[in-house]
Amino acid sequence: MPGGLVMVALDAGGRRLVESPLCHGEHPDAVLGAAGWLIESPLFASMRDDGSLEVGYRVRELDGIRPAVAPVPRDDGVGEDEVGEPFQRVAAYAVVTSGRGVLLTQFSSRTHVPGDWGLPGGGLDDGESPVEGVHREVWEETGQRIELGDLLTVQSQHWVGRAPSGVLEDFHAVRIVYGATCPEPTEVVIHDVGGTTSDARWVPVEQVRDYRLGSSWRHLAALHALVPPSQS
Repeated sequence: MPGGLVMVALDAGGRRLVESPLCHGEHPDAVLGAAGWLIESPLFASMRDDGSLEVGYRVRELDGIRPAVAPVPRDDGVGEDEVGEPFQRVAAYAVVTSGRGVLLTQFSSRTHVPGDWGLPGGGLDDGESPVEGVHREVWEETGQRIELGDLLTVQSQHWVGRAPSGVLEDFHAVRIVYGATCPEPTEVVIHDVGGTTSDARWVPVEQVRDYRLGSSWRHLAALHALVPPSQS
């Protein structure tokens, strides 16, 4: 994100309480926690005129221990003395549902998790808003037109590992996840041929657990909520 990321804390009435930049590798919980606020839920993610992306959270006053800064994990085979190239990737995704089920995509060999399944979406282009990006990515990866709902969560994950190219990266992934519906679902068409998506499907909700979900989505509450109680 060329203009950077800014975390904004708002009270229940929408009053802005504090703003703080999210630097490489940081987590919103820790950043706003250091300012004395506990995140309750994400509210919005929008572009500013200066090119930065601000993410707004409803918060309440922190009463207790501030969130700890977790150690940075390393992929197997990466030594403690190895230094990766800093890389931050801001991406937008959607939990898309329709009468045909949930829309899932499979990662191709161009990623470090080939064969795993996840949500449609991907990295934002320069100057692109999360809303614009998720609409574009869903169309490129599945050929579906969606109606966007609420912002569900913002994930922040930091690790050191090797990219498929072999380059060692100090990687910071920020994932902005929306809920969405597809009023007129069609057969899936992957327009971005040769990209990071090898397959995409409408999956009946009762079959979601049968798919090998990537670590980013395996514990996503919004996906678990779709599975019938007898399957949970």
